[in-house]
Amino acid sequence: VQLQASGGGLVQAGGSLRLSCTASGFSLGYYAIGWFRQAPGGEREGVACMRSSDGKEWYAGTVKDRFTISRDNAKNTAYLQMTNLKPDDTAVYYCAADLAGICGWRGLVEVDYWGQGTQVTVSS
Repeated sequence: VQLQASGGGLVQAGGSLRLSCTASGFSLGYYAIGWFRQAPGGEREGVACMRSSDGKEWYAGTVKDRFTISRDNAKNTAYLQMTNLKPDDTAVYYCAADLAGICGWRGLVEVDYWGQGTQVTVSS
């Protein structure tokens, strides 16, 4: 059972990246999905969340209208489309899944599974 995150890289400010998070050993469609990030010296913070029950989305204020969370249950994969990237978006990004399926005011409330991080670096 694992989550595999991928898609990070180096991009110039204003550019775009799409992160992927593929589940193995369980059906991601039954789980809420969360994306988190941790910048150097900072705490891990939630950036986006999607409930499994109704697909309702939540975004942190710093990424709202720039990032989009989505899922493809047939591929057992979730995505985070990031546009208009800024240097402040530089961080290690993590995906997470939770069967309880609750997205709170800071993102996914509980986590059953974490993916490994993928580095996103935005140059100015």
